[in-house]
Amino acid sequence: MSANSVRMCAVITLALACSFAFAADHVTNPKASYIDVQQRHAQLAHNADPHIAKAIASLSFCTKLPEVPAPTGRMIIPPHYLSGGHGPINPAEAPVTRIYGHFEKRVTAGMNQWLVTSDKNEAQCAQQQIDAWAQAGALLDYTPQESSQAWYQVEWTLSAIATSESVLVNEPSLDQAVVKRDIQWMNKVAHRTMDFDKAGKQTNNHHYWRGLAAVSTGVISSDDSLFNWGVGVYKQAINELDQRGAFPQEMRRHERAIHYQSFALQPLTPLASFAERQHVPLYEYRSPTGRTIHDAVDFLGSALTNPAIIKAYTPDTQLLDDGPDFFAFAEFYSHYTNSAPMPASIQKGLEQPTFATRIGGSTTVIAGLPR
Repeated sequence: MSANSVRMCAVITLALACSFAFAADHVTNPKASYIDVQQRHAQLAHNADPHIAKAIASLSFCTKLPEVPAPTGRMIIPPHYLSGGHGPINPAEAPVTRIYGHFEKRVTAGMNQWLVTSDKNEAQCAQQQIDAWAQAGALLDYTPQESSQAWYQVEWTLSAIATSESVLVNEPSLDQAVVKRDIQWMNKVAHRTMDFDKAGKQTNNHHYWRGLAAVSTGVISSDDSLFNWGVGVYKQAINELDQRGAFPQEMRRHERAIHYQSFALQPLTPLASFAERQHVPLYEYRSPTGRTIHDAVDFLGSALTNPAIIKAYTPDTQLLDDGPDFFAFAEFYSHYTNSAPMPASIQKGLEQPTFATRIGGSTTVIAGLPR
C-alpha cells in the first residue's frame, strides 16, 4: 500500500471513529416505555407474589377519583423550605401544590389500574384527565426567576404524566387525536423547562428530574433533541459522583444529605430504564473516573447502614426518610443488578411496597420483582 493510501485510510478511520463517538442516540420506538408493557401485563395477570399483591390491593381507581381541574393563572409557588435548601418546611407550600398532587395521583391511578387489569375505562380516564390540563395549557405560565418552586413542580408533574403516558399509549382504544394533542402539549412543556435549564447553571437533583421529563417526553413524542439532552443529563450526573459514590451537591443538604442521595437516584433510574428500552445502555455508563450508578446505590446503602459516613460531608445528624417513595428508584434498578447486587439495607427497604407519583405511581406494581 502506498504512503498516500495509508494516510487516506488513517483519515477515513479517524473520521469514522469520530462519527461513532459523537453519534446522537435516537428514539427507535415511541411506545417502548420504561418497562416492557406487554410483558408486565402478563406478569401481573398471573401474579402469585404476596408483596406485589399487596401493592395491587392498595391501588386507587382513576374512575373513582374526582376530576382535577387545571390551575389557572400564573404559577407562583412558595419555596419548599423556609430558608435555603434544608431546615424547616414552609407550611405555605402544601396548600398551593395540593392540586398538582391530586392530578398526578389520578393519572397514575388510571395507568396503574390499566397495567394490572387492562381496563380500558381506567386508561381512558387517565387520558381524559391529562387532556383537561393539556387543553388548558397548564404548566407553561411561569419563570424560574419569579418562582423557582413552580419550575420544580413542572419537572415533577411532567415526569409523572409523561412516564404514565408512555404506558397508556399501548391501549388501542384511546382516541388517537386526543393522545396526539396531549403529547404535543407535554413536548411543549418539556422544551420550555429544558430551555430554562440550559440558560442556568443548576446541575443538582432538579437537573436530573428535568432529564427524566425530557427523556420520557422525548420517547413518546419521538423527539430526539429531548431524548439526547436527557441522556446527557444522566451522564453528567454520573460524571459528578465522587470517589465514594456520593452526589457532591446532595451532600451539601446538611441533615437531609442521605435523603437527597436517594432523591437524586429517583429520576436517574427510570431515565436509564427508558434509555435501555431505546437500546442506549445507560445503566453501565462509566464516568471518566470509572464511576457508574452502581457506586451511587452502594453509597446510599452504606450510608443507611452507617450514617456516620456522612460526617465526611456534614456534621449534621441525618433525618432518615421512611416514606413510600424513598426506595422507589430501586424497583427499576433491581432489573439491572445481576452484576451488582443491591446493598442489604436497600433490599430491606423494598420489603414494603414503594410508591412515587413522580415516576408513575406504584413503582412496585410497575417494576417490582417477586420477593
